[in-house]
Amino acid sequence: MTLHIKHFSPLDPASPEPIYRQIYWRFRGAISDGLLAPGERIPAARALAKELGLARGTIDTAYSLLTAEGYLVSRGQAGTVVAPGVSVKKAPAHADQPFNTAASGSIRHKAPVLPFQMALPALDAFPRKIWAQIGARCVRATRIPDMANPSVLGLASLRTAIATYLQVARGINCSPAQVFITAGYRNTLALIAHSLLQPGDRVLVEDPGYLPTRQLLAHLQIEAVPVPVDQDGMQVAQGVNSAVEARAAVVTPAHQSPLCVSLSLPRRLALLEWATRQQAWIVEDDYDGEYRYISRPLPALKSLDRDGRVLYAGTFSKVLFPGIRLSYLVVPPAQVERFEHVSETFLGGCPELTQAIVATFLTEGHFARHIQRMRKLYGERREATARGLKKALGERIHIDPLPGGMHLILRLTPPQSDRALVERLLAAGIYAEALSDWGVRGETDSALLLGFANVESEDSAEQLGKRILALM
Repeated sequence: MTLHIKHFSPLDPASPEPIYRQIYWRFRGAISDGLLAPGERIPAARALAKELGLARGTIDTAYSLLTAEGYLVSRGQAGTVVAPGVSVKKAPAHADQPFNTAASGSIRHKAPVLPFQMALPALDAFPRKIWAQIGARCVRATRIPDMANPSVLGLASLRTAIATYLQVARGINCSPAQVFITAGYRNTLALIAHSLLQPGDRVLVEDPGYLPTRQLLAHLQIEAVPVPVDQDGMQVAQGVNSAVEARAAVVTPAHQSPLCVSLSLPRRLALLEWATRQQAWIVEDDYDGEYRYISRPLPALKSLDRDGRVLYAGTFSKVLFPGIRLSYLVVPPAQVERFEHVSETFLGGCPELTQAIVATFLTEGHFARHIQRMRKLYGERREATARGLKKALGERIHIDPLPGGMHLILRLTPPQSDRALVERLLAAGIYAEALSDWGVRGETDSALLLGFANVESEDSAEQLGKRILALM
């Protein structure tokens, strides 16, 4: 409730209007503007009087007037609430607006979960009961030292658990000291840039590729050099020849984002050889490497690194849920001290309670079992979604045969503006992203990117496909 009170203008003791009337108008305005919703509990009179430094009787008088006019309802020991059914305005558009367009593209980020939402795991299949049990145990085990400022490097138990998992599952041999906990991919990339790069440096990026990478580099005055992607991933030879002085490369070798192709072994080796020769850096963004459906997950590029040139970036957003805002970075041993110093300045530390829950989830085996279940489930949902869309859309689309990932690529036949179609779909409540928005050089084909992880059945996909057909 205090949050709403802070939105009110200050009380004016010099005003000719009595204080209780000023409080009355502030509550009435908050209710009519939608800041206080019907059924929402308001602060107790005693608590509000103490917070505002007023007599209890002043608050009681204001509440009595609001109650008499039908704005508030007393519910005894349950407190006083905004009257159900009271007329309110819509909340400001920016508070609930489901979409907003990125500054240099049209990739949307939204609050509600929509059909085909990208980068969203199967939330209905997440083991919430186990998560809640672990959370309760971690809360009960909280000690006074645990309530102090968290380490900017990350909780020791989580760093150890991640190092163990990476060695077993991704073929990466690293110590806990090499693992840094961050608050998401952007936080990870910013840490790398502040530690190893300088304004004016050039960095190779995939084209098409993940838009936030280019945005963040541009903000740091680092030039992103687009390198074309084909069926074998980034065209490394073309990239290094076009920018021989590049200081780094950012790649998604397991499942290229967004085309989902894998970086071939010859190109992996060529990239590593270039980094060693040029003393450059490779940022491996392994955002969903666990989800491969035609074979076992590929070893990480980091597992081939013998000269300490690869920085491995992982995230829990795709394998657990995005709301956790927890990622990690593995740096070469020789760079640990540098990253520790930079972390003191640029990392704020992630909540230790959240880190403790994730560490326990990992060490007790729940994480590995969850990944195995999701790999099977996603394989099934991917096939069901593709079948349902094909039934509805027929020859109007071609679905790329992707080896892994969490989305489908729908090529439009005959070609049409994917951006215009995305606008119509979003207006109709169906999420999609235009492949054109992921490209830099303007040579990207027209296609739709649709997440399938939360599409529960072939019938659901078919019904959604019919809605898409009506908008094509």
